[in-house]
Amino acid sequence: MSATGVERRLPSWLRVAAPAGVALIGLVVWVFIVDVADAAPRMLPSPFAILEEFFARWSIIAPDMAITGTNALVGLVAGTVLAILLAALAASARPIDGMLAPLVAALAVIPIVALTPILNTMFGASSQFGRQAVAAIAAFVPVFVNVLRGLRQTRPVQRDLLRASAASRAQTFRFLTLPTALPYLMSGIRIAASLAVISALVAEYFGGPADGIGTAIASYAKSGRAALAWAFVLGGILIGLLFFLVTSLLERLSTRQAPV
Repeated sequence: MSATGVERRLPSWLRVAAPAGVALIGLVVWVFIVDVADAAPRMLPSPFAILEEFFARWSIIAPDMAITGTNALVGLVAGTVLAILLAALAASARPIDGMLAPLVAALAVIPIVALTPILNTMFGASSQFGRQAVAAIAAFVPVFVNVLRGLRQTRPVQRDLLRASAASRAQTFRFLTLPTALPYLMSGIRIAASLAVISALVAEYFGGPADGIGTAIASYAKSGRAALAWAFVLGGILIGLLFFLVTSLLERLSTRQAPV
């Protein structure tokens, strides 16, 4: 039985209660280690101190969250569009697929921490383009792989049926190929969304303009302001959760509308 099948058999309340319970247990252990046992490392403050800094410094955290979110969103959109175009070319012609396969494999294993300083230096310390390019590269691979797989899910008998009905190539794509590939596309975007946020944060940590969540975390951690640094980490988590929830919702909607 697949993981998706198991997930669908679980009651809806359990799918919410299980991760909430794990989070609550982790929070209790955190509070015990820091506030009760006083055995935490110096750079691990109390969660209450983090929340206090988060709300007290919201005026400086919010702008950096907006910058990081924008970089991740631009990278996600650019990587998705490029992945869809190249996947369509690869699905339509085997020689193109053969040429793109090594490129995609290379992009999948490129260390982001090695690529980021190069792109930030290449496009200048005042440009966000290097950070957005890193997010786009991270988002490209899962979308390309999923879309290519989705475009190849149509069966020959289905294509022959439409061809026998005098359907044009555009009509075949609209009524058969696109609906079949749509759930795979949305699944790829859901995966890519989290990768785009993580990559944007890493890119900000390793240079570029002096803004963004990643830059703030590095600055305040080095200066010993642990609670404020963790408050910015919380801001990054909220961005990631927002991206995940939106793309998960879109994926669920596309799955409900997909043909059986």
